[in-house]
Amino acid sequence: MAPFLAYEDKGAGTPLVLIHGHPFDRTMWSPQVAAFAGSHRVIVPDLRGYGASPVTRGIVPLSTFAEDIAQLLDTLGIDRFVLGGLSMGGQIAMECYRLFGERIRGLVLADTFPAAETPDGRQWRRDLADRLLREGMKGYADEVLYKMVAPDAHPDVAAHVHRMMTATDPEGAAAALRGRAERPDYRDLLTRVTVPSLVVVGRDDAYTPVSDAEAMHAALPQSTLAVVESAAHMPNLERPAEFNAALAEFLARIED
Repeated sequence: MAPFLAYEDKGAGTPLVLIHGHPFDRTMWSPQVAAFAGSHRVIVPDLRGYGASPVTRGIVPLSTFAEDIAQLLDTLGIDRFVLGGLSMGGQIAMECYRLFGERIRGLVLADTFPAAETPDGRQWRRDLADRLLREGMKGYADEVLYKMVAPDAHPDVAAHVHRMMTATDPEGAAAALRGRAERPDYRDLLTRVTVPSLVVVGRDDAYTPVSDAEAMHAALPQSTLAVVESAAHMPNLERPAEFNAALAEFLARIED
């Protein structure tokens, strides 16, 4: 059976699966693919509605994204793996742990948060979905670029982030926003995670502040917290050396 999702699969060793955020694609993990494919089998999918994967209209809940990941890994013959995600990707990683936690050897949660959406937040996501369908991605991308990355981010990094956002299909982005508005609360789940976990956050992240990361770190029984200085919502791209160092130390701990 051919995989439903577009993906990149590089290297050999312990599988490391990385889930991108919204509204991005698998190229946001390029620095991590380059750094870890020499020691791990690194798999980075495009979620449905993003990158080169097919678009689903309407609403796509986090459980559907998680089931897509499971199907891809089944197709690739991968049973157990380390799973990481950033922002929405982190919430999908939590949903994966809820659905098939026995397959996950370690969990990386970057610039994300576990709480269910508030009523105001649900309405904001629905309104944004409608706006993206009405206007397209560019206006939104222009507005949020320097919240996604710090204002002093390298111009090439800012351009990459902007390019991913504007290339995203508005139908795919809107479906994910509507699904994410209805997500469950994962805070209790985190207290029951039985594998090592790494929580990473950019010091200057306005979307998921350090206080959110500290709360996740406190909830997770076997967790490490890494705060990346001079980074906002995408420390893996803004400060790849620092992000990769934290990830490398975590992976070494799992494999000891």
